Formats: sequence, structure tokens, C-alpha cells
Amino acid sequence: MPEIILKGMTWGHSRGITPLLAFSQRFAELHPKIKIVWEKRSLQQFADFPIEKLAEDYDLLIVDHPWVGCAAATECVLPLDDYLTEFYLADQLKNSTGVSHISYHYKGHQWALAIDAATPVASYRADKLHKHSTTVPKKWEEVLALAKDGKVAVPAIPIDLLMNFYMFCIAQGREPFQNEEEVIDTATGIAALETMRQLYSLVDERMFSCNPIAVAELMSKTNDYWYCPFAYGYSNYARKGYADNLLAYTDLVKFNGKLLRSTLGGTGISVSAFSQNKEAAIEFAKTVVSGKIQSTFYAEHGGQPGHRTAWTDANINLLTNNFFNNTLPALDRAYMRPRYNGYLHFQDVAGDPLQQYLMKDGNPEKLLKEMNEMYRKSIVKQPVFAL
Repeated sequence: MPEIILKGMTWGHSRGITPLLAFSQRFAELHPKIKIVWEKRSLQQFADFPIEKLAEDYDLLIVDHPWVGCAAATECVLPLDDYLTEFYLADQLKNSTGVSHISYHYKGHQWALAIDAATPVASYRADKLHKHSTTVPKKWEEVLALAKDGKVAVPAIPIDLLMNFYMFCIAQGREPFQNEEEVIDTATGIAALETMRQLYSLVDERMFSCNPIAVAELMSKTNDYWYCPFAYGYSNYARKGYADNLLAYTDLVKFNGKLLRSTLGGTGISVSAFSQNKEAAIEFAKTVVSGKIQSTFYAEHGGQPGHRTAWTDANINLLTNNFFNNTLPALDRAYMRPRYNGYLHFQDVAGDPLQQYLMKDGNPEKLLKEMNEMYRKSIVKQPVFAL
């Protein structure tokens, strides 16, 4: 019988829980006195229930990088740099996918380790495009042309629209959140909104109830949609046997001559400060995020690793229709969201008026003013520029 039982909380998609369950079984075989039990929540449940509260009941937590500002303020998870060697952390930094590793470093501490990496990328049904002699779009204008034909699917629930708003602000020449008064200047914001309207006015209204998983399911289960210009990538749908039809993944298109920069996603693994078995929890976390496990066991069981060696591994790319090689450039240039304590409140509410604007042809200046008010209210004590 195990002497230590670790409880973990993750999200409920195959990408989130399956590799953890698989490696936890192997970890327990190698450490017979330790058992790890994972529970899962939907992405919405994660948003609705504060992770700092979950830390009171779980030893291991899968988190999103904008949460680390709250972690630093509440100290509800361990600063892992106090427990892991400089050599180990240097390896994680060296082998980061884009800024995935750094995204969990805040106020001088490492609050999580990048166990999973993702950013919005393009996906398509190669069989359908080939059958109809249609090429994969390379430019924004080609995306709009395919959308006019009704063949484009794209996530349009509030959170995904907000992430894409950041992307189009950058495409218009400025990164958002450059000061504490406004999300973006009015001229850039209006240009970004107009660009988004170009696409979202053309797609099926059902997209406004679809997240990236729902879009991937639609594209892989039906023949209705052949291309998605940007949605958080899921290597699962590029693996034979996972869905009815295989998806291919590739980089984003060019906008005004430059490749789009999408908004970094992925997850990290944290260790609760309330854990009664911190050493065992830390041992599991550092092992499952190691290059050896990430590029073999974790990726082979449906995971989308945070460690770069997995993304460049020939065997893993063979397993996933070259998903990792094809989308790594987009991940390397992805934009990191703010992480100040309070940002997540802004993220939770700011997408709703944005969705209403795109669905009902609203006033862009009014929308930007509303978003700015939400932003200012979300700032607690520390400035947004804190690293």
C-alpha cells in the first residue's frame, strides 16, 4: 500500500489528463510508496473557481501562466526555484518553446514548470483542399476568400476573441497593455476590430459558441469546414485514430506582409504550498516536465509538451502528422499575456462585449472605452510591467 497519496487537478481534455494519468501510473511503479490521483475540470470550471482555493485541497495543480501574479501575491504554491537546482531550471529555460518557461517566472520566482505548450495556429483538411484544388492560405486575403465560400471555421467564444484581439493589435503595429490606462490606443484598437469584423462577419454564426476544441471536432467529424486560420493547436487531432478525419496544422498567415503573432497558451504544473507531501509532489513535477519524459512518454500518450526536445523529435512528429515541426515557429514568436494579480478578472469579462460588438455591429470607440474601464479596475497594486 502506498504511504503517500498525491492529489492533482487538471483540465478534462485528452491533451490535459491522458498523459498525466499514463505517467502517474509509471511513476507509481517506480515509486511504490507514492500514488497520484488526478481529478479533472472543464476549462470553464477552471475559470469559475479560483486556483488559489484549489491549492488548499490538491498537491499538484495545472495552471495558466497569467495566474502567476496571483500565485506571487497569495503564495499558495511553492516558488520552485527554492527547491530545484539551477542546472535543472537552466535546462528548462534553454529548451523552452517560445517564452513558455519564462511565462511562469514572476516577481523573481518560478511558480510553475511548463508542462504543455500551445498558441493559435492554422489547421486544415488536406484531403478536402486537395480534392477541390484549393491551396492552404498564406495571406489574410486568401483566408477571407475561403471564408466567403463558407469553408472556414474559427473559435469565436469571448475568451478566444479576446486572444485574437491581442493578435490583431500586434498585427496593426502595437502590443497591447503598454501602460496602465488603456489596453491599446484608439487608432490601433479600431484597426484591429475592423480587421476582425472582416472575418467574423463571413463565418457561420455557430462559431460564436465554439472554442478551439469544438472547431477541431467540427473539422474532423464533418466535411463542412476545410480550414481554420487560428485556434489553439491540439496535436491530438493530427494523430491517426483520434478522430474520424486527420487534421493538418501549419503556421499562421501573413497580414500586411508579416506572419501573425498569436497569443501564448499552454499550461504549467505547480506544487501547492499546503501540500503535506511537498518533496514527493516536487519530484513528480520535475520528472514529468523533464526532457526525457516530455519527448517520449508524455508526448506519446497524447500530451503537447512544454519541453522543446519533444517538438523537434522525429518520432513524435511522425506520430502527429508533423504537427510540432510545423507549428513551432508560431509558438516561438507568440505573445505573452499580462500576469499581474488581477489580470484574470479582466480576461474573464472583457471578451463578452467584444463578442457582442462582432455579432451586432457595435460602436468600436464605445467598446474600447468599456474594455479600458475593465482593465483599470482589474489592476490591483503592482504595475502591469512587473516581470
